[in-house]
Formats: sequence, C-alpha cells, structure tokens
Amino acid sequence: MPSPRRIALLWFRRDLRLLDHPALHAALKTADQVVPLFVLPDPPHGDLGGAARWWLHGSLTTLRDALAAKGADLVLRRGDPARIVPEIAAQIGADSVHASICAEPAWRKTDAAVARALAPRQFVLHPGLTLFDPDAVRTRAGGIYGMYTPFANAVRAMDPPAAPLAEPASIPCPALPAGDALEDWNLLPARPDWAAGLRQTWSPGEAIARARGREFLRGAVRQYETGRNLPGQDLTSMLSPHLRFGEISPRSLWHALHRRAPDKSETVFAAELIWRDFAAYLLWHHPDLATRPLRAEYDKLPWRKDAAGLRAWQRGRTGVPIVDAGMRQLWQTGWMHNRVRMIVASFLVKHLLIDWRAGADWFMDTLVDADLAANSMNWQWTAGTGIDSQPFFRVFNPVSQGEKFDADGAYVRRFVPEIAALPDKVLHAPWLAPPLALQAAGVKLGRTYPAPIVDLAAGRARALETWKATVRAAA
Repeated sequence: MPSPRRIALLWFRRDLRLLDHPALHAALKTADQVVPLFVLPDPPHGDLGGAARWWLHGSLTTLRDALAAKGADLVLRRGDPARIVPEIAAQIGADSVHASICAEPAWRKTDAAVARALAPRQFVLHPGLTLFDPDAVRTRAGGIYGMYTPFANAVRAMDPPAAPLAEPASIPCPALPAGDALEDWNLLPARPDWAAGLRQTWSPGEAIARARGREFLRGAVRQYETGRNLPGQDLTSMLSPHLRFGEISPRSLWHALHRRAPDKSETVFAAELIWRDFAAYLLWHHPDLATRPLRAEYDKLPWRKDAAGLRAWQRGRTGVPIVDAGMRQLWQTGWMHNRVRMIVASFLVKHLLIDWRAGADWFMDTLVDADLAANSMNWQWTAGTGIDSQPFFRVFNPVSQGEKFDADGAYVRRFVPEIAALPDKVLHAPWLAPPLALQAAGVKLGRTYPAPIVDLAAGRARALETWKATVRAAA
C-alpha cells in the first residue's frame, strides 16, 4: 500500500520570489507536494502604505505566473493569519508550514499566534530576508550593537552568508482550496489614479529584480562610491523595492559582488547591504524602533505642532528647491534618491522641528520600498535620536547640499520646473537671486514658486537651542 503523500504549506510574506528561497527549499525537501499561500492581514500591518499596496499587487501577479510555470498556483486569502493559516493547513492535510523570518513586531506577534494555533503541526521559520541572523550578531560581552560600524565589523568577521539556493525546476502542487481574487483586494488606486508615475517608473516582480540587479552589477556599481550621492544621475541600484518585497535576496547580491575581488565602489555597495541588515537587527532587538527614540533623553524633546509646515513639506512646496524636488519625486514615482532622503528628513526634523515620526509615517505611505526597519532606523539616524555617534546637532544645509550634489541642477530642474530657467548659481537658493535674474527666469517668489517657509539659519539655531535645553533638562 503506497504511503500517503506529505504536504507542506509554504506561507509567502515578504519573500515573493523562487530563487534563493530557504523556506521553499525546505518545503520541497520535506514534502511531496507544496501549497503556496499568501495572506493579506486584515487590517493590514503598518508597513503596507498606499504605494506599497500598488507594488504588492504587481508582485503577487508576477509570483503567480512564476509559480504556474513550475506547475503550482498561489492561494490568496485576506484576514487574520492566525485563523487562516491553520485553517488552510488543516484543509489540505499539511504536515508542516514553512515561512521566512520577519523582523517586524506585527509579524513576530502574528507568528507566535500562528504557532500556537497550528500545534501540533510543525511551524518552521527560515532565514532569507537578511544576510545574517540578527540573534547571532553579539558583542564580546553578549550584548547588542547600537552603532553601525562595530556591527559591520562584527558581521564581516563572521562566516559569509550562505550561498544562494537554486530555483526549483518544479513545484508539485495538489488541488488547491478556494482563495480570493487579487482584484477584490483593491490594492490599486481607483479615482483619482495617482499611480501613473509609479507605472512609468517601475515594474514589480522577480524577473525584473534579477535583470535590474545584473545590469547594475555589470555597470553602475563601479561608480557607486561617488554616483550614489548624485541625484541627477542614474547611478544607484534602484533595487530597494525589490529587496523590500523579497523579489531578490540580499544573499544573491552579496555573492554576485564577491565572486570577484570587489573594488572600492563595490565594497561601498556591500556596506549598504550590511546597513540594511543593521536596520532589521535594530528592529529585531528594539521592537519599538518606529515609535520611541533609542536615546531616552529625546522622549521629551518639544517638537513643534505645525500642520501647515508639514503639509508644505509633503507637497514639495517649502520654497527650498532640493527639498521640494525630493518630495515631488517621492509623490510622482514612489521613490526618492537616498542622498535627498537625508536632506528632506533633516529639513523636516531640524529646520522645521517637526517630529521625525510624522516624516516616517509619510514615507511609509508613499514609498514603494517602505520598510519599517530601514525607514525607522534612517529617520532616527537623521534626527540624531538613535543610532548615530553624532546626535541632534548635525543639521544638513539644503542649499550647500544641493550645490554640492546637484551642481548642474539637473535634479531640481526635473522636479521643480517652475524655476528651471534660473542660473545654476542661484538655482538652489532662489530667494538670493537678483530681481533681474528672477524676472528673466519668469519666477515670482510667493506666486509662481513659494518663498522659503523657514529662514534656514534661524531654523537651525532654533533646533540646536531646543536640543541643548532638552539635554540640560535630562541631565
């Protein structure tokens, strides 16, 4: 009498790919058939803003096509994973459930509830979203690293990440239980359709992620050390949303970089992959990273309530060109150049003295690469409330940053066309332009383009004095 077939349930989350997928590999190794499942939590977890929802729709579409080519399909369900995952496992007679480890507190809480509800069925969590296990990186005393450089040195001293796993030739799949129609999830915008710029800029999915990765590693990576700071040029990888949705694994990129002796620019890109790991590491060990400053003294920093200033920043109407260009790029494309992310974040937190969490919330809703760990860590880094050796007193000057990294004005002219005719020497500070230069460029400050909503010197001074007073009060 033939033995019964073993069935495994593969629960996709932030790992929407088939190449280098440890959970998929384990499911195929331990079972005769695999049922792929994606559950959309309802209500959604906080890392799924409007732009990310648009991306998720495209990514699930391409994943379903990729699974079909391997002989499988994808069950889609919306609701509480702690109810749905055990329900599907029982329905198909699964012996085990496999998923990738997620660092987000909501997912960790969900996983604990799923594990309880599945018992005695086996629930196995696998690595795959980061280079290194966050629990394996410790100081010599067994503690947690709080700054990037010691963390990076520690992981470089460890064994390298495991080699990527091959894509399976086939995925044997039994008859599937009923699921939802992706279109019924309403992940795409209705009216108004604000996603035109996203469609023009991006194509979600694993195949595109692989192609983009190959193209970057063949060319632009060699200029990455300097090119990553130039927003007017296409010299970054543009892989962040693909990494966020797990359409490409960091291990694949790491090993592609290290198959040859990396030059300085490639080493810098590898450091960015470690920076991404550091974000997940901090969130793993500090679940309130998105809501509480890592430095306790900043709990009582008196942020300003400035709805009009926040709105001007969100709309790219601050009157500071490099800030406005970045915020408009974000709204139009769902993405912003990394150098400019630092500039616009510093402007909000320091010059406007608006709580970093307001900026982080806006980014989470508008970025296609919205990642709770990276977003929270980077905002705390900019605010000086978390992981940096230079705390609050570092303030980016948006004018000098624009002049240095967008010297020819290509970036500002693309996203702030109403001042494009200004000469380079005043483009980044139009309020300093002579009246005749403004007139010749057709610029009327306060009418065709806003006057600055804050005096940069006064805003910087206010931020520093507020910080000093907060530190004195905490002493």
